[in-house]
Amino acid sequence: MKTYIVGNWKLNFSVGEASIYLHKLLKALPNYRDVEVVVAPSTLALQPLSLQIDRHKMKLAAQNAFYRDYGAFTGEISFSQLRGLVDYAIVGHSERRYIFGENDKMIQKKVAAAVRNKITPILCIGETESERAFGETRDVIRDQLMGGLSEVGDDGISKVMVAYEPVWAISSTKAAKLASPDEIAEAVKLIREILTEMYGAKVAEKVPVLFGGSVNSSNAGAYLTVPGVNGLLVGGASLILSEFVDIIGVAKRVES
Repeated sequence: MKTYIVGNWKLNFSVGEASIYLHKLLKALPNYRDVEVVVAPSTLALQPLSLQIDRHKMKLAAQNAFYRDYGAFTGEISFSQLRGLVDYAIVGHSERRYIFGENDKMIQKKVAAAVRNKITPILCIGETESERAFGETRDVIRDQLMGGLSEVGDDGISKVMVAYEPVWAISSTKAAKLASPDEIAEAVKLIREILTEMYGAKVAEKVPVLFGGSVNSSNAGAYLTVPGVNGLLVGGASLILSEFVDIIGVAKRVES
């Protein structure tokens, strides 16, 4: 299985800045066959960057989309409109859940819409600090994973990726709040167990599972060597060229 490094640019970079950054990134990266590099710029930048990107080196992802293919939904962009522009889409990110109020029902529809439109959804799941403090981590992971995949059948799960991003560890610079390899391993093991319950062991082991939570070039190697982790969802570090290139280089060395 490939190692996946996904850079989520969030609400950063103008279209021009995104184009310049992508140009520098493409120039800095060799063509890694066993490492899939994905960047998720703002929706406004997707179309121009789709004309600029070298898809042998890198793929594009959407940060969000609506689950209906067309209709009277002012301001929304559908997965069907993104078809051909992106290969991946981030779905259920904690910022969509907790800032914009997306629930499991909406997220399950988005996952299904992505699969329907031949876009690989990266389903994000993870517990908050209070949920963790009350011992609810397992229940949250189970509910979010099963809820998000409830409309995905056996034929569609091969087109899905899962990202474990504990909300308490996102955007953290304090060592005490960084997720430890043991904590990540426990969560990933649970994810595999749930996937096995839903789809069987052979299918479950082939679903890529990523980790996201204050990833940088210093901790990327430790996270990538956690059993069952197939890649990283990178936030702030993906906006810094040298950091992101270093993380990709770490992934290549670990893969080798």
